[in-house]
Amino acid sequence: MSEVVEQTEKSEKVEKKSLVARLEEEGDVAADYLEALLDIADLDGDIDIDVENDRASLAIAGGAPGDLSHLVGDRGEVLDAIQELTRLAVQTSTGERSRLMLDIDNFRGDKKEELAKLAHEIADQVKASGESVKLRPMNAFERKVVHDTIQEIGLTSESEGEDPNRCVVVLPE
Repeated sequence: MSEVVEQTEKSEKVEKKSLVARLEEEGDVAADYLEALLDIADLDGDIDIDVENDRASLAIAGGAPGDLSHLVGDRGEVLDAIQELTRLAVQTSTGERSRLMLDIDNFRGDKKEELAKLAHEIADQVKASGESVKLRPMNAFERKVVHDTIQEIGLTSESEGEDPNRCVVVLPE
């Protein structure tokens, strides 16, 4: 019986290792693509590669804050487009669908903090009133941040509607 357990543990370690190796490869391919994009646009930026939450994560930082803001757009729409193009480049290279996450000038990092604060405020409101609250329409990234934060608080949330008008609804206990 212990041989089966040991074999299963070894198999899980190999699977986890191969997942990390695959995600690191995704990150490398994505970084090469983004470096070429920055070169074409004659822009300077430092690219950091990481693996977070079972996905490749890349961040581009300009020399000074705001240097790359035109690659983000007013509400992150340009960033979303560049992220999607980068995912397609990775998929073309590796043959596998990519879920990589891209951040430029810490736009997503700042947005996460803002959304977590909003989620806490809404959770307090829901707890006090005992009634659900529907938030404004959000993209998939924003909804995930809110859902994760609400879950950490101990409440439940669900998404409602169709993109681009899909919203998070925070439910009472």
